[in-house]
Formats: sequence, structure tokens, C-alpha cells
Amino acid sequence: MSDWSAKNPYISKLNENWILNGEGSRKETRHIVFDLGDSGLEYKAGDALGVIPQCPPELVQGLLDACGFSGEEEVETHLGDCNIREALTNRYEIHRISKKWIGNLGDRIAPDSPNIEIRIVGRHRASTEDGELLMDWSGSGVEDDVPEGYVEIGSASDPAEDLWRSLMDDADAMEDYIWSRDYIDGLADFGHIGFTPQQFVDGMDRLKPRLYSIASSPDFEPGTVHLTVAIVRYHHHDRDRTGLCTGYLADRCDVDESEIGVFMSPTRSFVLPEDNSTDIIMVGPGTGIAPFRAFLQQRQVNASTGRNWLFFGDWTEEGEYLYRDEMEAWTDSGLINRHDLAWSRAGPDKVYVQHLMKQNGEEIWNWIDNGAYFYVCGDKNYMARDVHSTLIEICSEYGGMSGEEAKEFVETGLMKTEKRYLRDVY
Repeated sequence: MSDWSAKNPYISKLNENWILNGEGSRKETRHIVFDLGDSGLEYKAGDALGVIPQCPPELVQGLLDACGFSGEEEVETHLGDCNIREALTNRYEIHRISKKWIGNLGDRIAPDSPNIEIRIVGRHRASTEDGELLMDWSGSGVEDDVPEGYVEIGSASDPAEDLWRSLMDDADAMEDYIWSRDYIDGLADFGHIGFTPQQFVDGMDRLKPRLYSIASSPDFEPGTVHLTVAIVRYHHHDRDRTGLCTGYLADRCDVDESEIGVFMSPTRSFVLPEDNSTDIIMVGPGTGIAPFRAFLQQRQVNASTGRNWLFFGDWTEEGEYLYRDEMEAWTDSGLINRHDLAWSRAGPDKVYVQHLMKQNGEEIWNWIDNGAYFYVCGDKNYMARDVHSTLIEICSEYGGMSGEEAKEFVETGLMKTEKRYLRDVY
């Protein structure tokens, strides 16, 4: 095994970087292949690859310009001293503003911020049509020394202070604020208070690697590691933006040229059965297909006799059927014994993988009752939750259990005791 890690990544280059989606798709999903060269990096089907992103150079320059920095100013970071351009490029996450950074503003924006009080100390008003003087008054403006009918204007506070206080007092408002803003947006609201280079980087989140489920078997694709990456693009506050690492891989990493830091993140749990005769059921819509592509490659290499059942889905067959040629070839060859496809935008009714599971509930139960492993990969908030509920319903209906018994069977028996229900969710 090699010693490459998040703190000491292997510098790799790309062999491939291309879009998997069909023409006209509104999604951008890329197949990305890293060259492992002489790294000694090893992995197995089910592992993840860590990728070290770099922040967008145009965003870095925009921040330097907005703050009036040259980029050469020295700052102290968690990785030691460096110039601020390096810090903003490789040490901090500048694509999303942090709570701590906003909190730090209080030391300078709130306690000592002077309020400017406005009071009338004189008033002269003349003139009706006949020239009569209506008011001619002057005074100190203190306490009751004010003109009759006077209304106090009050004090003028810094709007940035009001915003800061509202964010600090309301956790939901804070979450809403940081969810779609980066430091360019933050400077638009708070930049006028001024920053030294050190003050500007203090409180920023440290740059973190991103982990991606590996979409290849090392025995099937020797010397390389494959990823299936959904590119995140969005538009907020009049600017186009991308996910930090997905934008980096899609827009700034060129095949055979760009140097990218990577390392392996092994899994202990999301693995194939040791017995190659064991059946497996795989549920992986969207980019959740990645580890199952790796599993199928490995099952082919191992000449496994266990059956393979794949549930896959996305928006449309034309636009989002990822790895179609490979999957259909494996289905034709018999490597994939059952292949169920769900397209949520292909007709009047939205069809998801859990709907196809329900339609095939009795057979799914028969596979599980005979020792099959059940795998899920993908979105944990919706898809994995719905698949989990559907699996419990299937076990209750066809396994002759009450709802509570089925829940216990799935969540304790399959997941914890037998470890036959395995999830890679994010």
C-alpha cells in the first residue's frame, strides 16, 4: 500500500474527461478517468477516491481586486504561512461564505460602530402668499429645546450592522444567507468595513477534499480509476456558479495536462460478498450507478455465479441513461440478470426506482430470503429514504411480518447483524 493521503496526495493526470449525457439533456454528468501511474495506489470495488480541488482563479482575482490586495501579502493559515493568493486558491473554500467568518465581523462591525444622531438645532421657514413669517427658531437641540411640533429623526446606523445582527440572531436567516453566497457577495454587504489580508482569511472554512464513489474495478481497468461525476452549475445573485470540485474537474482540468491531487478512501462495509455465488440487488439511480459499474466489472472478472439485479433511473432514457452501451451489453451477456429502468420525466407519471421495486416485491423478497445482498447508492435525503421504506414494506408483505417486525428485520437483521443491506449515500 502507498502512503498517499489527503495531506500528501498523489499528483495524477486525467486520461479521459467526457460528458455521459445524451444530446439535449439538461444535466451534465461526466466520466472522468485518473491515471495512477507509478503511485502504488490500490483500491477495490466499493472504495472512494478523494480529489483535492482548487478554487476558481477568476474568483480568487475578484476577491483580491475587491480588497485591494496584490496577492503577495503574507497570511498565516492552518498549513503555515503563505501569500494570500495561494491561501485563497489552495487552502480555503471561497465558493461559499462561512458562519465563522460572518461571526468574526462582530469584533469590528458592531460593538464600536458609532451611531450618528440627527437632531434639529435650527429651523427657518418663511412664507405664505402675503409674506407672513411662519417660523423662525433656533436652539440647542438638547432635551426639550426643540421647536413646537418637532419630530425626532433618530439615529442612522450602518445597514451592515443591522444585517449582521439579524444573521447572528436567526439561525435560519444565517443558513439562507450562506447557502447561495460566496465571499464576493459577502464583500458587497460588508466590504466597506475594510480588511487586512489576515482578517480576510480568518474564519474561512478550510479547503476539503471531495470523495467520489469509484466507478471501476482495478482488475478490469488496471492502472486507472474511474469516476461518474454530476457537475453542479447554478445561478444566484446575478452570477453563474459551479460546485467547487465539480466545476474544477469539468472546466479547469484538461486531459494529459492538469495536475490533480488524489488519494484513496477505502470502505470496510460497502463491499461485494466474499462468496461469488451470492446474489446481489443494486439500486443506484443517477450517479449512484458508479459503484455498481465497479461491482459488475469485478463480478465479470471473478466469473461470479451469483445473479446480479440492477435498478437504475434518472430523468429520461434519451438524456440520462448512463453507460447505456455497457449495461445493455452486460444484460445481453447475462452478467446482469435483471435490469429495471425508471424514467421520472418520460411520461405523465413520475416513475422512480422504488416504484419498480414495489412492482417486483415478491421476487425481491425471494432473493433476499435466499441470502441476496441489497445495495443502495445515491441521494440519502429522498431516494435512499424511499427505497428503505419500500424494502420494509416488501419484507412485511411477502415475508409474512408485521410492519414492526419487518422494520426490525431490515434495520437490525439485514443491516447490522447479517450486513447484507449496505448503503453508500450522500
